[in-house]
Parts: sequence; structure tokens; C-alpha cells
Amino acid sequence: MKRYQGWEQRAVSARDVVAHLRSRHKVFVHGAAATPTTLLDAMVERTGLEGVELFHLHLSGACRFAEARYRDAFVSNPLFTDAGLRRPVEDGRAYFVPVFLSDVPALFATRRIPLDVAMVCLSPPDEHGLCTLGTSIDAAKAATEHAPIILAEINEQLPRTYGATVVPFERVTAFVHTDRPLHEAHAGEVSAVENEIGEHVARLVEDGSTLQMGIGAIPNAVLSRLGDKHDLGVHTEMFSDLLVPLIEGGVVTNRRKKVHPGRTVTSFVNGSRALYDFVHDNQLVEFHPCDRTNDTALIRKNPRVVAVNAALEIDLTGQVCADSIGHRIYSGIGGQMDFIRGAALSEGGKAIIALPSTARNGQLSRIVSTLKPGAGVVTTRGHVQYVATEYGIVDLHGLNLKQRAQALISIAHPDFRSELTREVNGLRHFDLG
Repeated sequence: MKRYQGWEQRAVSARDVVAHLRSRHKVFVHGAAATPTTLLDAMVERTGLEGVELFHLHLSGACRFAEARYRDAFVSNPLFTDAGLRRPVEDGRAYFVPVFLSDVPALFATRRIPLDVAMVCLSPPDEHGLCTLGTSIDAAKAATEHAPIILAEINEQLPRTYGATVVPFERVTAFVHTDRPLHEAHAGEVSAVENEIGEHVARLVEDGSTLQMGIGAIPNAVLSRLGDKHDLGVHTEMFSDLLVPLIEGGVVTNRRKKVHPGRTVTSFVNGSRALYDFVHDNQLVEFHPCDRTNDTALIRKNPRVVAVNAALEIDLTGQVCADSIGHRIYSGIGGQMDFIRGAALSEGGKAIIALPSTARNGQLSRIVSTLKPGAGVVTTRGHVQYVATEYGIVDLHGLNLKQRAQALISIAHPDFRSELTREVNGLRHFDLG
């Protein structure tokens, strides 16, 4: 394919790109595999900057801007808190923004958050002068549309992707040209507990279901057990490597979907180089902004949506904490509620919260009578449906508080069932025996 002529000659150093930043600018930072690390490294070497506000989802690589020595220059506002930002948030050097992922693009479009700069990673322009946002569209598309300044790392190794991914090269204010490997997220070993949970969840997936599964051991355990299913579809916020064999093996066909039939739909991907190669120039994978992938009105149109989401703990009434451990922010609201509600409203859909029954090597129960002080309720007890642990799966929809407590205790770790029964009997004046 012909390439857009002469674009490489307009490249400058990373230092010259970030020279466009000014004190108190509000800056969106592209995330996951597409984190523009080259620009972030150059940014922290700038001197004379004060109060630059950074807005971002999950970032990969070192988040040097969040180190204590840069606290006067940069203020991070994570819309989803990852490992690199947990300590800065806890220490008061960064400030978590609780928000549904589906609502993030509108924050930029309405200028509720008035961005000055979008700092992104782009694929090289094609013959029409069109770059793409590659592996992460999520809120980055809205950021590039509403920030007057676009600072880019144009990386030869960023996949060229289809869907609503395009950024015209002529919109780019300044860019550095690189050819470096993307950040990868390799799947860890799946434990026996996670495999048991995967078995329970996989049994709920019927032929013709539409999947929403994220990244992690439990989604991987589920995906590895779907090889005998037929005509599955995918409409998800994100996916990783283990979905690829199901697509290549003909298990995922997307034939029965109502929204973007025939296409695997996602907002971003995160995984290995093999995953990035799979989505590169692949017209059967469409990337869309998260206000579309996570739009409950669209999700519910697909048949038999099976949404699998994680939790840190759940109380015996069904309140799901997924973003914090007490007052300590651990992650974020993300897209959990978008898909929990969308799946529940889908014809034949199943909204599933999946979690190991214990934490800290069995010392703590994740099923509790009362959430920790400060814990955030991401999925309310009015929205919760299926809950799975290694001890089984229960459907809480339509159950009263006593029935919910009984159901959840039945899938708690046996070491904690008597204690949970005593606690709930005291709190609710139930007689669970």
C-alpha cells in the first residue's frame, strides 16, 4: 500500500513534542498497550511546568509523573486506577475520578473536563493521511476530537485497526516517530480455584450467546472452556489472547448478534504481540469508543449477553464492591455496571459476578456480612444477578434478603459459613440455623 508522502520528515524529537505543554494544561493520556511512553518519559524531563493535570484510564509502563518528586508539576486524575497509581492515590498525590466508563467520552465532549491536549500513540498514516488509535479507542477518540492540541507518538509497531479509530494526520500538532515494541500483558497461571469458577460460569454460556469478558485469570478460565460452543458473538469492552483461538476455530462467528453482526466488537485490547498482530488490519474486529461498546441500550439488543465481571468482596445482601478495599482505591467503576445492566436486560442474558471465595491465602472471606468501611458499591444489590465462586453459582435476582444470605453463604468458603450465619442472624434477626 502506498503511504502518505513526506510525513516522516515532519517528525521531531520527543522533547520538542512535549515542548507544546504549558502549566495547568489538562491532558488526556492514551492507555494500555498504546500508552505513549516515549512522550511521557520526555514530559517528566521538562522543567518549569506546574499543575499539569493528567486524565487517563489504565496505563502501562512506569508512571514516573506520579512520583513524589514531580507532585508540583503533574497531577494525575485516573478515571480507572491501576497498579502504578494505587500508591499515589493513597498518598494524596493523585485523585481518582469515579465514573462509568460509558460516561467518560462525554466528559470531554461536553467540556465538563475541558481538555487542552490529547497525548496519544498512533499508527502511521495510510495513503489517505489517516492514522488510527490502534489497540485502544475507549475515551481516546473523544479526546482527539475535542482537544485542540494533539501530541503523538507515531509508532511503526502500533496495529492499524478498523471501526471508529481514525485520526487524520493533519490534526496532529507535533509527533515523534518511533519503532518500538508495545507494552504487553501476559496471562498468568490459572489456579485451581479460578478453574473451578471457570467451569461454573462456562456452563451458563449457551450457543448463540454474546460475550463480554475482560482480562484476567477467571475470564481466561471461562474462555478456555468454550471450545464446544457454537455461534458465539463478542461485544465487549476489552479482550485478550484467549479469545483469538475461539475466533480462529469458528466458535465465535458473531452471526447471531443484532449490533455489528459478523464483527467482534471491542473498545480496546491488551495482551501479547500475537494479539496485536491478530487485530492489525483485521476487518472482522471493530474498535469503537466506550460510549458505544458500553451503551446499555445497545448491549441489550444482542441476544443472550453473558457478562462476566470481577469483585473484591460482596455482602450478604448482594452489594458488590469492585473498586476499593475499604477506603483504599484499587481499580475503578469501569464498565461493570454498563454490562451488568445490559446483560440483565438482554433477552436470555446473564449478568455474572465471579470471585474467589477468599483472599489472603484463605485468611479472609470475600463474601461478608458487611462491606468494609469506605468500600465502594459498584454493582448495587438491585442490579446483581448471578454470583459465582469455586463452590458454585447462585442467582440472586428476585430473592429476598434472607434468601440472598442463604444463597451466598452456600458458595462461601466452608471455613466461614458458620461465622457468616451468626453475623447475619445478629444483624437481620434472621434464623438461618
